[in-house]
Amino acid sequence: MGLTLVEKIAARHADGLAPGTAVHAGDFISIRPRHVMTHDNTGAVIPKFKQIGATAIADPAQPVFAIDHDIQNVTPKNLEKYAKIEAFAGEHSIDFYPAGTGISHQVMVEQGYVVPGALVVASDSHSNLYGAMAALGTPVVRTDAASIWATGVTWWQVPKVAKAVLKGNLSPGVVGKDVIIALCGLFNKDEVLNHAVEFLGDGVANLPMSARMTIANMTTEWGALAGVFPFDEVTVDYLRSRVGEFTNPKRPGTRGPKSRSGYSNIDIDEWWKNRSQLTADADAEYAIELELDLATVVPHVSGPNEVKTMVSLPEMQRKHVTIQKAYLLSCVNARFEDLHDAAEVVRDRGGHVATGVEFYLAAASAEVQAKAESTGDWKTLLDAGAIPLPSGCGACIGLGRGVVEKGETAISATNRNFKGRMGDRDALVYLGSPAVVAASALAGFICAPKDFAERPAGTAVRRAEKKRTQPASVEIMPGFPSSVRGRVLFVDKDNLNTDGIYGSKHTYRDDMKPEEMAAVTFENYDPDFNVLYQKGDVVVGGLNFGSGSSREQAATALKFKGIPCVIAASFSETYKRNAFNNGFVVFECPELVTHLRDIPRLRDAPTTVASEITIDYGKSILTIDEKSFAFPPLSPAAQELIVAGGAENLVASRLRAKA
Repeated sequence: MGLTLVEKIAARHADGLAPGTAVHAGDFISIRPRHVMTHDNTGAVIPKFKQIGATAIADPAQPVFAIDHDIQNVTPKNLEKYAKIEAFAGEHSIDFYPAGTGISHQVMVEQGYVVPGALVVASDSHSNLYGAMAALGTPVVRTDAASIWATGVTWWQVPKVAKAVLKGNLSPGVVGKDVIIALCGLFNKDEVLNHAVEFLGDGVANLPMSARMTIANMTTEWGALAGVFPFDEVTVDYLRSRVGEFTNPKRPGTRGPKSRSGYSNIDIDEWWKNRSQLTADADAEYAIELELDLATVVPHVSGPNEVKTMVSLPEMQRKHVTIQKAYLLSCVNARFEDLHDAAEVVRDRGGHVATGVEFYLAAASAEVQAKAESTGDWKTLLDAGAIPLPSGCGACIGLGRGVVEKGETAISATNRNFKGRMGDRDALVYLGSPAVVAASALAGFICAPKDFAERPAGTAVRRAEKKRTQPASVEIMPGFPSSVRGRVLFVDKDNLNTDGIYGSKHTYRDDMKPEEMAAVTFENYDPDFNVLYQKGDVVVGGLNFGSGSSREQAATALKFKGIPCVIAASFSETYKRNAFNNGFVVFECPELVTHLRDIPRLRDAPTTVASEITIDYGKSILTIDEKSFAFPPLSPAAQELIVAGGAENLVASRLRAKA
């Protein structure tokens, strides 16, 4: 069986595996990423780093700090935080990019930290953008970032991989933002939830790097963990255009080394020579295959306040949706090409931003802004009435000047329009391409930059999902149970969120003891759960178990209760990371959930008692009702977290051993 590109990249960065060992979707592995990026949240990672007993960075070339989120906040408190981050970078010789350099993900690509075949992680959900470079970019939580600083490694479960075949070419005026809006709207039934998406097909070669960055970035909103484009001539041309353009990070007052980023034409030649290592095998197996004909895509907008709801521009124009705010900024759509597209709309239409509309403009980086200034695009937008902001996240995350106010409607080129994200909860936000944003700002209502034929947003095909159900044996390490046996408590609910598992009213009560936390589990979902529960019961849930907030108590409370593990059809990736980072076993077995749902008596209540289950971790097989089901093996990387009692304990023990 061949390997996907995601599996190949994961194997290249796996730590502790024998050379040549294949890595497959579902495997738990230790990874040593090329880089780990943190931004303003570096200030929260530093105390975690110190808490685990770390005093030195394992590999100073690995972390990158790039300040971008709250850069308009010039209060003494925020400036002090930034100064502490910069001082920590200087003390440990870490590459540091201060506020004003640009949005962190743009900086990571622009300055050469992301290269083909690299695994680059970040404590931010839009690290998916790195996939445009034939790299694997994926988010990690802050505990992971601290662990990587201290030891160079963290754990990762290789995700299922989806194949998205892009055919044909885009029509004039259609851009990458229109493609990802179409994908989010057409495949909006969680087809790629927690998957890594590999983009293939003849249409990929017709997409410039700017479009690839936009599409890869917003695979996050599509529900994916990563979006990866192939290594091809487009990638090579972009890489060559950057040679000689890298700048050293600014670290005033320090004597640290120059940036570890960048590459040369020799490097590019070597990557191209060995491109078979950066290409999925022809017989690679994918969990699901999707297809989109690019020629059929026409501009739509997403919303309001919902990424996966599409509305055609002709329909929006008929509705004449008046706007008060327009935004051309963010890591998804503020590159030179985006600013140029918007400036061209202004030149074609002439005029000024409509009365009553505020049009906010921020480049993805200082370099992008300088280029837009040199071509006149920046001046064109300012002369039309755009309000400039510094290169950073700003209004996209509801910080700084220009956030959307109560009762307002906005059109935005950002990646998210969730209720309340860009400002007041009682505002309406639509997403569109930079050209749509510019045209709408001039008109005063949401409209198209040119006339497009009204037709469905793409012709999409979904192929049957493929499932690997072969069991895999694994060696059980000392301290990890070889098997578990207990009753099943079936919690038959898809998308059960963390508030249903552990209520928000308890989340910020730091004085709750473990037994008190255990007593309130599932009370928002089913008060009868704790009546039915017996110590040692195995909980089985539905799809996307643990969605919603990132509160770790939704995992730790179940551990404190004495539940040996949770099995589900699928998990929120954040919930899964919180569980293993706190030494609690969770794993997926959708076939088990299907079996339980076929039993009529288990449909009678939110929580029901099913038969006894036996879990054989060594053989990766569970048995119930005389039926056996395979599940992904819990490799040494996963077992080690459980035996240690969580990631912080594991890292601390490694540091003690090293000392």
